[in-house]
Amino acid sequence: MAEHLSQSELDYPFKLLEYFNGFRISKVIFSACELGVFDLLLESPEPLSARHVARELSTSVDGMERLLDALVGMEILEVETTDGTAVYSSTDVANLYLAKGSGKSLHDMIIYQSQTIYPLWNNLVDAVREGKNQNEKTFGLPPEDVFQAVYRSEEEMLKFMGLMNSSWILDGHDIATAFNLSCFQTIVDLGGCTGALAREMAKAYPSSSVTVFDLLPVVETAQKHFSQENDAVVFQSGDFFSGEVPPADLYVLARIIHDWPEEKCLMLLKKLYDACKPGGGVLLVEAMLFENRRGPVTAQIFSLNMLVQMEGRERPPSGYTSILNKIGFRNVQVCRTGKSYDAILAVR
Repeated sequence: MAEHLSQSELDYPFKLLEYFNGFRISKVIFSACELGVFDLLLESPEPLSARHVARELSTSVDGMERLLDALVGMEILEVETTDGTAVYSSTDVANLYLAKGSGKSLHDMIIYQSQTIYPLWNNLVDAVREGKNQNEKTFGLPPEDVFQAVYRSEEEMLKFMGLMNSSWILDGHDIATAFNLSCFQTIVDLGGCTGALAREMAKAYPSSSVTVFDLLPVVETAQKHFSQENDAVVFQSGDFFSGEVPPADLYVLARIIHDWPEEKCLMLLKKLYDACKPGGGVLLVEAMLFENRRGPVTAQIFSLNMLVQMEGRERPPSGYTSILNKIGFRNVQVCRTGKSYDAILAVR
């Protein structure tokens, strides 16, 4: 950060002002998604006026015009003037990532960020003061049972699962191919949720069997709302903390370790180490910090999110190597994908 605060920034704090307004930028996108702006524009054969969009989405004309103009300024929408009237259309990026109908839609991720993460972050000051999550203050739920908050209703479970599904549609291929995993004949994705990452594994390694292992309500919801025809992935229900895990050559823990305090992580990894045969291993998927504490900012923000919502933290490569070595795993390899999530492979 310091090297970016040049003399011009001292003369006028452009970067700081951009950061100050970041929450407003997020809320513009969140609000447009919740209102259905991107879906309407995608489905329209021609650009639409603010009045037309407002009528279709039951909003004020003035408010919608301001929202659409902000999205144009952010280069998410396009605008042109026809017969003195401004008409709006979506960019290719908006059609691909912000409309519900796209195969790469991040709509579910955005709704979860807006309706669950955003309220939690209103209590970030208290999270920093207290060193614990803010589920009780935000949702009236006990801080010690984090997944009771995450899965507090069927609607909330679907939002969270939609978030996870969006994440792996976006990043799953890079994670599945970060290492050559073809030597592992049986792969179990623990806490695999909708199966989106497991499906990327199955595509990359068609000779391997891939199983999603998750809590019974999650498995039932995944099969009801996220199933696919001729699915190459098998679903199995259970609790990897309190029960046995299925036998496997490779256990995948994607965005699991960062949820929990170290003692609970060590307990889970010990269970997997004991379940592994020699040559078997674990693949951790997390947003890794730099060793020098200078980023990536995305991972640092994720670590703050673990404080405000869960019980864990993000770590640098040395942090993951340390906990894996404590259990007995060896040959720890790290792959930074350059995107949101990275991969750590270790074998027994």
